[in-house]
Amino acid sequence: MDIQLETKKGIKKKHIAIAIGVITALFIIWKLLFGYSKATFKTDKNRLSIAKVKQGEFDDYISISGSVAPITTIYMDAYEGGRVVEKKVEEGAMVKKGDIILRLENQNLYERILASENNLALKQNDLRSTRLNFDARQIEGQKSLAQSDYELIQKKRAYNQNKTLFEEELIAKEEYLKAKEGYELAKRNNQIVLKQTEQDNKLRTATMSELNSDLARMRKTLSMVYDRIDHLNVRAPADGQLGYLDAEIGQSIDEGERIGQINVLTDFKIEAAIDEHYIDRVQRNLKAIIERNGKTYPLRLRKIFPEVRNGKFRVDLVFTDKKPETIRTGQNYTLKLQLGESNEALLIPRGGFYQSSGGQYVFVLDEEEAYAVKRPIRLGKQNSQYFEVIEGLKPNEKIITSSYNGFGNAEKIVITN
Repeated sequence: MDIQLETKKGIKKKHIAIAIGVITALFIIWKLLFGYSKATFKTDKNRLSIAKVKQGEFDDYISISGSVAPITTIYMDAYEGGRVVEKKVEEGAMVKKGDIILRLENQNLYERILASENNLALKQNDLRSTRLNFDARQIEGQKSLAQSDYELIQKKRAYNQNKTLFEEELIAKEEYLKAKEGYELAKRNNQIVLKQTEQDNKLRTATMSELNSDLARMRKTLSMVYDRIDHLNVRAPADGQLGYLDAEIGQSIDEGERIGQINVLTDFKIEAAIDEHYIDRVQRNLKAIIERNGKTYPLRLRKIFPEVRNGKFRVDLVFTDKKPETIRTGQNYTLKLQLGESNEALLIPRGGFYQSSGGQYVFVLDEEEAYAVKRPIRLGKQNSQYFEVIEGLKPNEKIITSSYNGFGNAEKIVITN
């Protein structure tokens, strides 16, 4: 017969496993939905920098670093290549315009001069020979013309006499015709000789003019070669200080190679680099000042270089009044460059928070300074000390100005003493 088994009552192991799984899943869901909505971070107050938001005058300037440079720098390039045989001036020396700094030698250039001198001598000899030939030919032409004129006169006189005798029937017609034909032949010969003499004179004039022009060109070329010899003496292009000289005895220098520079020290300028963040606001003729030993020295922004390198662009500033008495090339100064007029604004100090938040938010403390809450803000202009606050903060509120890098995604900072 069948025996009916009784069902055991109570909690079984599988029920426990299912319950744990459900609880775990619910906990994960709760954490995802609510666990991070108000994430907090606890830190010691001594590790924070805290500042008060204040109403004050915002000076629209930036601090930049610059170095002193000569007002003008003239670079020296080698007009001619050659080997350095003498170095007359050392770096840092004061020079006058035209002073010889280096002497070079160039054997190829010397050989070229000799060749040019030989060619000029040959051309001069050719010119003398041609002139002698033309002179001799001119004399012969003049003799031929004189002889032709003489014969023409004789033939003409004989013709006129025979013509008269023939008209008086004192000579035969044949003699008259011979005299006439002789005169006409002498006249044609005289015209030919005269024409040939004129052509010889034109040819002589043209040929001599061409030879003289060739000779003048060769002399000019030789003079230019002599100038090249003088360029082997590297001279100072202006009064000033020899800034650097990249040449040593025995060194070979190529034509056009840069070998040094002259610093014109009649005045100075400041060369500075500015963050590209300000490129739209920096314009020519902006004012700047240097504060040194309790004195202020005004400057004017003279030139802006358009190229941006490594996040910065270069500018040149010049003094508009007196300059420091001890100013020297290469000195570094901190300048205040005025970008605009001063105005009343809400201010917060600069700090490491900006690099962490990009100026998009700050942590604002409660009145007891027990905690700080993340709040979005909008900043405007900045100088070396303050940011201008456009919206998001009120006067006398306190904010954390130190770096937020360790806060993670926290929305609230709990502050302990």
